[in-house]
Parts: sequence; C-alpha cells; structure tokens
Amino acid sequence: MQKADLDTVSPNVHGLISKQTAELDGVSVTRVRFDVGAQWSNDLKDYAGTQSCELPHVALVLSGRLHVVMDDGSEEEFGPNQVMLLPPGHDAWTVGGEPCIFVEFSRGNDYYS
Repeated sequence: MQKADLDTVSPNVHGLISKQTAELDGVSVTRVRFDVGAQWSNDLKDYAGTQSCELPHVALVLSGRLHVVMDDGSEEEFGPNQVMLLPPGHDAWTVGGEPCIFVEFSRGNDYYS
C-alpha cells in the first residue's frame, strides 16, 4: 500500500502551467494547473523542444475547461469530471475565465519535470 499527498509537493512552473507530481511504485500522479490564458505552445513548447506535445496523457479534469487540438486538426474540449486520453501530437489551452485543473496518471517520461 502506498500514499502520497499532492498538497505537500512543490509546484514545477513553466509560464502559466504548473504541476505537482507524486511518485508511487510504477505510476506518477500529477496535478496539472493551466491558469487562465495558459497554452502548451506558449508555456512549454520551447522547454519541450518539439512543435507539439509528444506525450500521451490519461487524466481526469477536476475544474475548468481545456481545449485540445491534435496535429491532424481534430479538436475536443474537456470539462469537470470528464476523462481525457490524449495521444502524442497536440496543443492545449484553457477556455474561459477559470483555470483548468486535472489529475494525470502516467508511467514517467515527462520531459517538463
């Protein structure tokens, strides 16, 4: 059995995007906050060094709204209590006047850690 508290993790901030990651055996659990006006291509693109986000994501949106555009042009918007599965090759940004907060589950390979 394992336990972690995201409130005790110092945020890692890139522009208007911050994250707090707890490491458990075999899985990383990350609370991500896209503040109002945050966009991956503005806040993380230079750091990542790629044209779009190349990480897959499995996450549960807790609050706010996130708009995602895939490299192939397909689009989707996610809101509270919706689960997202995003393959590599996308950009994302907040929608509206409220930050988007989601919890992501991964097996590492996070290049903006």
